Amino acid sequence: MVTKQNTICHCGNSLPYENCCKKIHLDQKEAKTAEQLMRARYSAFVVQDIDFLYTSFHSETRKLQNKIEIARWAKESKWMQLRILFSNSNMVEFEAHYLDSELNLQIHHERSTFKQVDGIWYYVDGKFIS
Repeated sequence: MVTKQNTICHCGNSLPYENCCKKIHLDQKEAKTAEQLMRARYSAFVVQDIDFLYTSFHSETRKLQNKIEIARWAKESKWMQLRILFSNSNMVEFEAHYLDSELNLQIHHERSTFKQVDGIWYYVDGKFIS
């Protein structure tokens, strides 16, 4: 896992990473909203915390995920910026800006669904927006 000490959090908040998404990476219960989990998932791609990405999938969809593919996408991409476009209690629409393996700018625009189970937020699925 790649980490940078005392840097502004990758998710776009003004807090240092250690006081923002890293706390959620270490304890998923620290995410109090769907948006906080979404931001932590983006930061997990940046720092390549593949285990967090995998375990933050809801149990209904986790079995459909491939950790090797998640790791490949996280490692081959240079994550540039997260923009939250809209969020409510269980949905977050966002754009993740990144450079692909050929250094072409890509924008991953998605509307994601989240579910809280026993006080823990999970990513259920997402719909790509063109």
